[in-house]
Amino acid sequence: MGEPLNVGIIGCGAIVAQYLKTLPSLGSVNLKAVADLDPGRAQAVADSQEGVRALTVDELLADPGIDTVLNLTIPAAHAEVAARAIAAGKNVYGEKPLAANTTEAREVLALAEAAGVRVGCAPDTVLGTAIQTARHAIDDGLIGRPISATATMVTPGHERWHPNPDFYYVPGGGPLLDMGPYYVTALVTLLGPVTSVIGAASHTREQRTIGGGPRAGQTVPVTIDTHVTGVLVHESGALSTLVMSFDAVQTRSSNIEIHGERASMTVPDPNYFDGEVSVCALENRGNDREIGWEVLPASAGYIGAGRGYGLADMALTPPGEQHRANGELAYHVLDVMESLLQSAADGIAVRVRSTVERPREVPLTSLSDLASATSR
Repeated sequence: MGEPLNVGIIGCGAIVAQYLKTLPSLGSVNLKAVADLDPGRAQAVADSQEGVRALTVDELLADPGIDTVLNLTIPAAHAEVAARAIAAGKNVYGEKPLAANTTEAREVLALAEAAGVRVGCAPDTVLGTAIQTARHAIDDGLIGRPISATATMVTPGHERWHPNPDFYYVPGGGPLLDMGPYYVTALVTLLGPVTSVIGAASHTREQRTIGGGPRAGQTVPVTIDTHVTGVLVHESGALSTLVMSFDAVQTRSSNIEIHGERASMTVPDPNYFDGEVSVCALENRGNDREIGWEVLPASAGYIGAGRGYGLADMALTPPGEQHRANGELAYHVLDVMESLLQSAADGIAVRVRSTVERPREVPLTSLSDLASATSR
């Protein structure tokens, strides 16, 4: 604890820009090098960051000055790159999902345990003030016993903006595995682990047309379901209804709603770190009259957080303690999503094999607090 992580990034695609906005401000993370199968992309990132070198993947993994790999490759490569980094004795923090499937993900965790290194995984958006404030309110009993939740993400498809959207429409992609980690991780953070699921899925188009970039007008075949819905049964007894779609247009409802015996709560889009949490409670006067919606002040979470705070949290977690955006949580989330797809395919309820402890709540913490913790 207190020792900054010396980080090398593997994968310099579209998502790297979001990390580069945050990493330079995190005293617990030192970005040392970047690598990509396209050397030009790695060099462009290195040129934009003072003191950062562009290396090949092999050079980065062999560098003894790098102790942690930030794995920003495509989902199909997550497990392979993570395994190579672990074999090189390095911690791994990856983009979601942890791997393309639970078999690969469990192997990554087993390798890390044997090597004595840490595994972290996005999304770390749940560490921001939005989800953490909602969690704090639920744990304080503000809404009473949680009964149910809804989580909705609909979009016409990422091909409208992504220059190379092919991987979204093959096994390992789709709305659930792409966007589901944000929502399922939020639901597990708020309501606890999931014990069983029942799902259904469909798709409306056999191909997608790329909307911009050098491949604009090209078509991409669709080989997976692009609309997935289901019910998650939490260990606590709460029921969450999930809708993830690349087929619909938009939703006007709250991205996540939580309903309890005494109040209902709206929670912001878990793709972001902050936003307003609102509660509509019943008056406790025997007549159960609603008293209207009230915005809760931020009470927990990293203030003004961005992508990479999960890395900072990993750096600040003492040895022997589990950091919050950890591999076991990511594994359980992947297990829930894989079980939901299996349920949709088989038409039956499926038990989720894994479980996980909810990570510790994040106290209301500013960047200066993080910097102070790093210097201790």
